Amino acid sequence: MILHTLLDYDVLRVIWWLLLGVLLVGFAVTDGFDLGVGSLLPFVARNDVERRIVINTVGPVWEGNQVWLILGGGAIFAAWPHVYAMSFAGFYLAMFAILFALILRPVGFKYRSKQESATWRGTWDWALFVGGFVPALIFGVALGNVLQGVPFRYTEDMRMVYQGTFFGLLNPFALLAGLVSVAMLLMHGGAWLALKIEGTVADRARRYASFASVATILLYGLAGVWLWFAVGGYQLTSEQVSNGPSNPLLKTVASGVAGGWFTNYHNHPWTMLAPVLGIGGALLALLGLRARWEGITVIFSGLSVAGIVLSVGASMFPFIVPSSSDLRSSLTVWDASSSHLTLFIMLVCSIVFVPLILAYTAWVYRVMWGKVRPRDITHGDHAY
Repeated sequence: MILHTLLDYDVLRVIWWLLLGVLLVGFAVTDGFDLGVGSLLPFVARNDVERRIVINTVGPVWEGNQVWLILGGGAIFAAWPHVYAMSFAGFYLAMFAILFALILRPVGFKYRSKQESATWRGTWDWALFVGGFVPALIFGVALGNVLQGVPFRYTEDMRMVYQGTFFGLLNPFALLAGLVSVAMLLMHGGAWLALKIEGTVADRARRYASFASVATILLYGLAGVWLWFAVGGYQLTSEQVSNGPSNPLLKTVASGVAGGWFTNYHNHPWTMLAPVLGIGGALLALLGLRARWEGITVIFSGLSVAGIVLSVGASMFPFIVPSSSDLRSSLTVWDASSSHLTLFIMLVCSIVFVPLILAYTAWVYRVMWGKVRPRDITHGDHAY
């Protein structure tokens, strides 16, 4: 296995940092409208037929969309083991809540129509709401905590110790980040519903999505101001060891500088594209919803979601998970990865399989394209 030496270790680390961003954006954009649709379900649909129409807009594709979450989790496990270990130790209860909510979704989709009872179906409708709203909120809360620094440290024998609590994660800035996540996914889900359905339900979806797009702009802007004035950024204060070992304790880090997370935007102005997409996409989505543009509005809302997610990575680079307990334990692109050989083998597998996944996903969307109408629900053999 000599070929892996053709790619520099640090180059592979950056490639996998970029791939992780692609996988997270893929999940946020595709499964994001699923979560948004679930969160909107009790509010945009007023009777059983309307609820079934809403559910069937995502029913054929939601399982495929979750592949991005599985790929992202697998990439973190294999390419960034330190990040995986810290996340599942520090965010254990939060992860459990997300998994519980995500488990409700397949059960809700499959069981809802098994009985004609209004109580039975109403219960599963709210289960689908929980399955959409809770992950959207907690994923945002998690990113808010990462931006502030997570209370963990490494001992000298490289044993990770988490020093925080579950309720400590529910701090004001993290909750604001959670609201940004909920708002942007409601906007994205509403834009999807406006594309996939017609009539009164579509009008309600546009109305809710319009409010959500305004909320996205305002909350994201507020989070940026808060980040600038009240959240200390992290900076490496020692020189990077070229192709160095994955040992976080070999560096020094400084923290506490307000606005520190904006340094990358100053040094690399092209990274400003991410927050510009976040705000500009939401604004264009609002205009598209008001003008009743359909397909292009989903593109605009997807660009907004992608921009907001990418802005976190762009501002934090090279940090992945900074530590608020022991600054040098912070995990960066340069010291939290798997071995050189592991990253190379995974890259080869990704080059082979990711295009296959993209091709299959595109084919599924093409087959399932078109609007969902009441007659598809009342006369369809495979409707949910």
